[in-house]
Amino acid sequence: MTATANHGDKTAFGPSSLKAVFAGEHAWCGEKMMLSSELEGAVPLSEFFGSGGFSAALDTYAATHGGTDRRAVASMWSLYYFSILTIPYIVARRADHALPVAAENMTIALAEDGLPRAMGLAHEGDWSEGKSADLLSFVMPLVSQHLAGTVAQLKAQGGIAPKLAWNNAAVYIDYAFNATERERPADGEGWASRPLFSQPHLPDGSTNPFHGCLRHEIDGEETVCRRKICCLRYLLPGVPSCGNLCALPAQRKQ
Repeated sequence: MTATANHGDKTAFGPSSLKAVFAGEHAWCGEKMMLSSELEGAVPLSEFFGSGGFSAALDTYAATHGGTDRRAVASMWSLYYFSILTIPYIVARRADHALPVAAENMTIALAEDGLPRAMGLAHEGDWSEGKSADLLSFVMPLVSQHLAGTVAQLKAQGGIAPKLAWNNAAVYIDYAFNATERERPADGEGWASRPLFSQPHLPDGSTNPFHGCLRHEIDGEETVCRRKICCLRYLLPGVPSCGNLCALPAQRKQ
């Protein structure tokens, strides 16, 4: 596991020290997830999605990159959003730190092309040392407090189906959990996040929106991970294919 933190000095955690949760190859997370008070250009997410900011961001991205298909533009935008939300969250959670990701208390800052640049938190969160390392339990607050509402906005304003949006988020949760795995999973295939995609329900009994989003398949002599639903990036000019991960066979070699 590459994410580390100083668990022995919990009182030292304060302003400007959120980056201490991240280390090694995921140190970049500290530039994407920070305190709202330190995030230049921060706008409350409720305001962003509720007063035309999101729609304007999609328009800006489409104009900058020549995208004409609204669904594809929204889907690509969501990939950036989900990456800077879920990867830092999972990396921190694996380092025994729970970030406060309730959307109503978070902010967002955009790059010039309209894509998400960074997200802001109201406070640093809490140490959660000794809690379960079960990924399904990890994602429950992420799903209920943030992702469900964002997926609804992506459908209402971006026109993309919820199943597509959940699949976009799943890719980054899968990456972050696998990248921070300390021991090889018992299934012998090295897929630490497999339970998230094989279980139909979350621990609280609610429907698991990630069920079936990703699967492992044998392709020749190689085991590859594949999405259930295509992210539509092939409809955007100049955007490369996601290769073997793509749900569409015709797009995997593009």
